[in-house]
Amino acid sequence: MSHPYLAPVIDLVRAAGHAILPHWRSGVQVHEKADASPVTAADLAAHHLLVEGLLALDASIPVLSEEDCALSLAERAGWTRWWLVDPLDGTKEFIAGSEEFTVNVALIEQGRVVFGVVGIPANGRCYYGGAEFGAWMADVEGGVLPLQVRHNPSQGFTVVASRRHSSPAQEQLLDGLRQRFGELELASIGSSLKLCLLAEGAADCYPRLAPTSQWDTAAAQGVLEGAGGEVLDISGAPLTYEARETYLNPSFLALPRGVDWRSELIDLANR
Repeated sequence: MSHPYLAPVIDLVRAAGHAILPHWRSGVQVHEKADASPVTAADLAAHHLLVEGLLALDASIPVLSEEDCALSLAERAGWTRWWLVDPLDGTKEFIAGSEEFTVNVALIEQGRVVFGVVGIPANGRCYYGGAEFGAWMADVEGGVLPLQVRHNPSQGFTVVASRRHSSPAQEQLLDGLRQRFGELELASIGSSLKLCLLAEGAADCYPRLAPTSQWDTAAAQGVLEGAGGEVLDISGAPLTYEARETYLNPSFLALPRGVDWRSELIDLANR
């Protein structure tokens, strides 16, 4: 089972990656947006390509992109289906010359992710999936691998921890996990690749108790859900994307579905 728009969106995400690459490691000029976050010509090139392509695919589905998000709640509240787009997630990594930046596109219906596509321009890989479809990773040579979360790590418990964003609450949660699982393996990676690490079974948990925006997480959440994972707010409810005044996500927890330590993780996040 798949979705009729999945394959063309994968093509669009790859094309956006090609539009980004000429600007990578080329001394691209950086501008500051109103919220003090950086934006470059690469962000804008990918944005325009994706918006034009998505509207050509189906003009009835509105597009909400990080680079064009000055839309009122009154306008967005009437949407039942929309595209949620981050044309270049990990702009700081991109500016620093790292490979850890992505192109994110998710289809949202009634606040839930139908499917998500996460492309990595620097190496040509593309992650994609949704809760109803499964999840896969395609490489630049055309190989496709199914993705599946892991429930029983063979070598220690691996937690994804951001290099740039931590908090006292997050450090306290990590201490609680150490008491439960012993010494932790910590994996640090940029952008939406954090959720993709869980989807491919390379990590066990990603607690995020610091700010993110909806376009940072939706596409990779689709991949993780397709691979057998879930993303919860700290009350234990699924992380959703209904129209709200703010684009900021609440704190969240990403983990495999059905693990016996789920309730313990939620408790730790609420201490």
